[in-house]
Amino acid sequence: MEGTENIETSAAPQETVQQQEHTQLMMQGQKKMKVMVAVDESDLSMYALKWALDHCLCPPADVADPMSEVELVYVVNVQPPFQNFVYPAGPAIFATPIVIDSVRKGQEENAAMILARALQICKDKKVKAETLILHGDPKDMICQAVEQMNIDLLVVGSRGLGMIKRAFLGSVSDYCAHHAKCPILIVKPPAKVSSK
Repeated sequence: MEGTENIETSAAPQETVQQQEHTQLMMQGQKKMKVMVAVDESDLSMYALKWALDHCLCPPADVADPMSEVELVYVVNVQPPFQNFVYPAGPAIFATPIVIDSVRKGQEENAAMILARALQICKDKKVKAETLILHGDPKDMICQAVEQMNIDLLVVGSRGLGMIKRAFLGSVSDYCAHHAKCPILIVKPPAKVSSK
């Protein structure tokens, strides 16, 4: 009986020591990972952000100071360039400076609303986040930002386009999967959303 008690009492402290050693090694050997999440006005991009926070980035519940363990998340929104000309049935018509300023102001307000929504999601999950607004083609700008900022992981949502639509419309997630200079996580929409 005494031998059995020794095994039970010695096993518990040994397991705790092993857990502590593992935690110390993890903290010493790992740098904080820089993650970029690309968001737009779609619910699917916000779903991708929530999914990444829930499954990859949120600290364990037993961490005393959760903010010390959490990676920094860069939430990026890319505003597409405004084409200041229109081709109706005839020659090109250029937009006036007032129209161009109005569109730019609308894009800035839209980007601010999108990023405020994303920051609130990060704040609710107790994850440090910084925002970034870029202007240009989303595919190229995301890949450039990943390279310039030395991002460790890129997270993008998928609209769930079929092969034909993806070929004609292009896919930001598909382009980034082939051109980004870091691992990429493409979050597919949940079954109930993608079937709509």
